[in-house]
Amino acid sequence: MIFCVEDDSNIRELVVYTLESTGMKARGFEDGREFLEALALETPELILLDIMLPGEDGMELLKRLKSSVKTREIPVIMVTAKGAEYDKVMGLDSGADDYVTKPFGMMELVSRVKAVLRRTAKDDYKREDKIALGNIEIDIRKHEVRASGSTVNLTLKEYELLKRLMRNPNIVLTRDQLLEDIWGYDFDGETRTVDVHVRTLRQKLGACGEKIETVRGVGYKMCE
Repeated sequence: MIFCVEDDSNIRELVVYTLESTGMKARGFEDGREFLEALALETPELILLDIMLPGEDGMELLKRLKSSVKTREIPVIMVTAKGAEYDKVMGLDSGADDYVTKPFGMMELVSRVKAVLRRTAKDDYKREDKIALGNIEIDIRKHEVRASGSTVNLTLKEYELLKRLMRNPNIVLTRDQLLEDIWGYDFDGETRTVDVHVRTLRQKLGACGEKIETVRGVGYKMCE
């Protein structure tokens, strides 16, 4: 879930719509009060935070977020019309993970959101040794995969694909997301590449391959 705190309803609705159209979940809030009420009930994966807000402004909200043990690890992207270098430095020094200046393209914003999510996800997994889901286990340090107790030999891309799916159990990952995360921005192939790798991955996992579920017209998810 992405929280977008933006007082301009047109921008807020467009940002939420764009994020959801790319496979992410998003909610919009017009001021800090609404945002903090929602935050008390749900912890988002990332926060898009405008600076110029009615009442408590974005910088004050950012300081509040970073001073709380519960919210300090949530990545924050400042989204604002204040583009002076001083404002950017203030935002980043106060704990923001990125800074986007208005006006901005929606696809640029989506790319920045995905980049921050990938970067923070890697930080979370730095000390991770193993991932297990049902009868499938990945030993990160040894770069080994076992299914129902047997070693499974995977190509590098199959291995990365399996890790990505297992780290997001029951969450639908779109073909575009998987293509971008595993093959990178510069990969010029089609999403069919993802389908081919999923098929071979299922075959190699044997009975455990049934855990990879196809979500027609969208992508794939790993069922617990």
